[in-house]
Amino acid sequence: MTFVADAEKLLSQARTAYADDPIAETFLDQLEARLREPLRLAVAGIVKAGKSTLLNAFLGEQIAPTDTGECTRVVTVYRYSATPEITIHPRDSAPQRMPIRRDGGRLVFALGGMSAEEIEWIDVAWPLESLRSLTLVDTPGIASLSESTSARAARYLTPDESPSAADAVVYLMRHLHAADVRFLEAFRDSAPGAAQTVSAVGVLSRADEIGSGRIDSLLSARKVAQRYERHGDLASLVLGVIPIAGLVAEGARTLRESEFIALRELARLDRVARERLLLSADRFMRPTGLTPVSAAIRTSLLDRFGMYGIRLATALVRGGATSSSELSTALVQQSGLLDLEDFVRDQFVLRSAALKARGIVVQLEWLLRNRPRPEARSIHGGIEAIVCRAHAFRELELLARARADALPLSPADAAAAQMLLGAGGVTPQKRLGLAGEAEAHEVGERTFEALSHWRRLAASPMADREVRMICQVVIRSLDGIASEIGAARALRSPADVVLPSGPSESPGPDAEEQRNEPRRHLRRKERLNWRARFAERNPFRR
Repeated sequence: MTFVADAEKLLSQARTAYADDPIAETFLDQLEARLREPLRLAVAGIVKAGKSTLLNAFLGEQIAPTDTGECTRVVTVYRYSATPEITIHPRDSAPQRMPIRRDGGRLVFALGGMSAEEIEWIDVAWPLESLRSLTLVDTPGIASLSESTSARAARYLTPDESPSAADAVVYLMRHLHAADVRFLEAFRDSAPGAAQTVSAVGVLSRADEIGSGRIDSLLSARKVAQRYERHGDLASLVLGVIPIAGLVAEGARTLRESEFIALRELARLDRVARERLLLSADRFMRPTGLTPVSAAIRTSLLDRFGMYGIRLATALVRGGATSSSELSTALVQQSGLLDLEDFVRDQFVLRSAALKARGIVVQLEWLLRNRPRPEARSIHGGIEAIVCRAHAFRELELLARARADALPLSPADAAAAQMLLGAGGVTPQKRLGLAGEAEAHEVGERTFEALSHWRRLAASPMADREVRMICQVVIRSLDGIASEIGAARALRSPADVVLPSGPSESPGPDAEEQRNEPRRHLRRKERLNWRARFAERNPFRR
């Protein structure tokens, strides 16, 4: 059975057990809806970290409000719908549909006279293809001067008495603060922590400011991001740290033809005049006869792209970008946004079934713990069966452990184990460290080599119980790769390679016995050979 089918079966059992409990039934309705919808990815961070700007870049449209108004202080959920619709969910009254209005291309939220304190969340249904595979959640700033604003974000992402409403988090930070670490620890404890996994990625936002807006600012930002990845407090809380120039990413994804024309005019200035104009934001905004671009247009460009984005855009135009689409593509590539989108796809979207099922399991455990009843005892067994059978859970658990504490392996084996478990992505090529276009026979050969290595390591007399457990998880991941590429028969060796019937199926006892029998002979032979070699090399045994 698939993750989703297993979770649906558990929810059905829970409905039977809680048939006379209206509160539990409402809770189960929410879980069923969550299971059917795409992965919930929350964008979080401290105040003014650039959350809404990055979200607009993700969406490719200026929908999320980026000012400091009431809307930025409310949790806002963006989901796919064939027709646009905005619904406000007040804390103490029925939901209200709101009119849709745009101003200068940006969506304007009308709160109907309500304040942020009166609103629980805003639901934005929008016909964007990017929302088919992800439900995005914009959250108020963490560590805000307003306690009520911070409380709204905490209530959604890190509630005290229930699991998080998000499956994964993109966490933005300008610098690493104690508040960042505290939030990520709380998220791990409230959502994935119950399953001992990590499902957060750090983003070094406004990365262009690290290099003072120079063209090479993102190179400096990448070095800072790498240091953060190795930071003792952060390493166990995020799967990676990615630098992004959010303003450039948003501007690139929503670039207008008039803006391209203005940037092209700036790029055509002679070098001395251009460098003088782009020296600083103050110099850029001064009245000048150096350029035909008006002060009003320059103000708009500065708001939309920042000085780094303007410098970068003019350099790209001089480098050969001859249209708005070409400039947009080049700016997106330079902004770091594609790196984040690839990371989210590889680590979260491709694991969405496992992440959602894990979320359902954690939520059901919370329900059973807080509203226990004898009829629900069988659900505990179902939860345990899912966790034991779901190999993806074990991969996530081991990756989280590797982030928190070094695996008890050699540095080369520890790095290889994390890659095979999906630290760099879950496609066969990425797990094996191959190019994306690698053909099946290359994947098969590399899989066979890796299987041989990890089986030898597991069978070594020097391997303790902990090392053997790690090897078993890695070998199961390699078995899954072989099954995925259809190489099970080709890779099978009568001595030690026996593949299971599928990624989420467990072999029967007879199959397990047949699998273990040749391994016992092989391990005994290897132990004897190792002891003989050890006796030859050890002078104290002669």
